[in-house]
Amino acid sequence: MVVPVVPPSLIDPEALPPPLMTSELGSFAYNTFKVRIPRIIDDIVAHNAFSEEIRQAMAELRSEITEGTIRPLRESTPDKPFWDQVSRPYFGRSWLEVPWYWAEAYFYRRVLEATRYFQPGPWHGVDPYATIKGTEWRPDAAPRMIDRLLRSLSDDPETRFRQLLYASLWGNRVDLSYNVAAHLAGTEAEDELSNILVDDGEAAWRYLQDRSCGRIILIHDNAGTELLADLALVDFLLCEELASQVDLHLKAQPFFVSDAMLADVEVGIEALARGDEAARQLGERLRGHLAGGRLRLYTHWFYTTSLFYFQLPDDLRAILASADWVILKGDVNYRRLLGDAHWPPTSSFERATAYFPAPLLTLRTLKSELIVGLAPGEAERLSQEDPTWMVNGRRGVIQGRLT
Repeated sequence: MVVPVVPPSLIDPEALPPPLMTSELGSFAYNTFKVRIPRIIDDIVAHNAFSEEIRQAMAELRSEITEGTIRPLRESTPDKPFWDQVSRPYFGRSWLEVPWYWAEAYFYRRVLEATRYFQPGPWHGVDPYATIKGTEWRPDAAPRMIDRLLRSLSDDPETRFRQLLYASLWGNRVDLSYNVAAHLAGTEAEDELSNILVDDGEAAWRYLQDRSCGRIILIHDNAGTELLADLALVDFLLCEELASQVDLHLKAQPFFVSDAMLADVEVGIEALARGDEAARQLGERLRGHLAGGRLRLYTHWFYTTSLFYFQLPDDLRAILASADWVILKGDVNYRRLLGDAHWPPTSSFERATAYFPAPLLTLRTLKSELIVGLAPGEAERLSQEDPTWMVNGRRGVIQGRLT
């Protein structure tokens, strides 16, 4: 494990709106630590044959979250000084009175401590979410959905790009820490388009056409369906020579239940090999891209911390700045981009993300009470139509700053 450090901020954090807090009664942040996180702990324990020591540690973590106060990490690991530094203001407080994103990131680090992920022994390096993720890799799950997608694609390159972009967007619904996909599975395609609140897909296509994109970075979110949909998009970009190289940025360790790690790419390609013909062919092409160096896998300690994108360490900022285009996936990455703060919905996405070091496209289904870039009155209209529109995963954005 590398030693993470807290880098200087690229913006003045005091200039941000107030952060989303777990103390906000009735909010999704409050519900996360009041209801969802205890359920996640129960699911992790139910899906693993943990030792009694680990089961007790998970029970203690659950009790701390529901009725105790936050404590520091106890294990000796290279990242302990980092977590001590960023968490010091919150030690001794309730989990229901702290910034939401920090609380989630620290909770998932505490799960790794409880399950002895970094310690010698039988659970060293074992993903506690692997069994939960495994449901997505069955041939009748994600591979079948991808096969169906590939067989439905248009022959027209622009139309095919938009179809794959939408598939990558809606794949973000399949989040195993908050599975919003089940009740939306029957949504018709024309309704899906109306659920995209900001659609910069046409601008993204023009951006690709107007310049020869060398290297594209895709920062992933979830494994399973979303990862395979992302890989189908990557395959299109490489086969159509819209990019000479694509780098996939993934997690180095388990995070947020279903987040895609380096190992999940190999597992996903193996799952495609067990699918139908179109899925198998995609898997073969992906292996060819990897072997030829046009598709590369990368990870960085930043991605599993409580830091925001305006706190990028110098080495990662330089890597992102050298890309011709960065595609950022998922709700949590969107939250990290905007500081997980209470922005007015009409705030400019371009202005809020001006610090980011490269042209940017975000693909995100809404699972948190945060959004920018809406027209005046749109948020109010949506609230009248659907009071849970910001968190139920029905809506999405394809939102970019392509300059």
